[in-house]
Amino acid sequence: MKSLQEYKIPFKGLKTGKHDFKFEIAQPFFNEFEYSLVKSAELTVDLELEKQETLLILLFTIKGNIHLNCDVCLSNFPSPVQIEERQIVKFTGDENLEDNTDEIMMLSRSDFEIDVSGLIYEYINLSVPYISRCGDEGNTQWCDKEMIKKLNELSAENNEKTTNADPRWEALKNIKPQ
Repeated sequence: MKSLQEYKIPFKGLKTGKHDFKFEIAQPFFNEFEYSLVKSAELTVDLELEKQETLLILLFTIKGNIHLNCDVCLSNFPSPVQIEERQIVKFTGDENLEDNTDEIMMLSRSDFEIDVSGLIYEYINLSVPYISRCGDEGNTQWCDKEMIKKLNELSAENNEKTTNADPRWEALKNIKPQ
């Protein structure tokens, strides 16, 4: 977790107003998180922190490429990412910090810094598509051409075994619902 120290922003000494921070995200960042969907990336995070008397407003802009495995040919390919998120951080006088929601995060008045690494990690992982495919399947420089060729050979459309159907299944086609 030592490499995540750079993502801790001390806000106590900052003046009221807007402050800009910039972070570069690469493989060492994701190595700090177990079971990450993303293993490597080249991302730039522009963070605008607006400090007010009773709260902080964090505006994240994350741009770059994350590296995913194609669900078809299993090759590694870059996927462009453009993320814009906002997080509100409120200060509370008591130690009841359990009122955190997705939109509002609570900090104690005694806190002097905020760790944004967890938020950045969450935003990046939420941007990963459910199905990962390179843009033009089989025609990009990242595609594994041998794997796609093998998949096409083994597909049901090209498989001769499917044309010689089992006669027991053929009999079921003659049954009609009443």
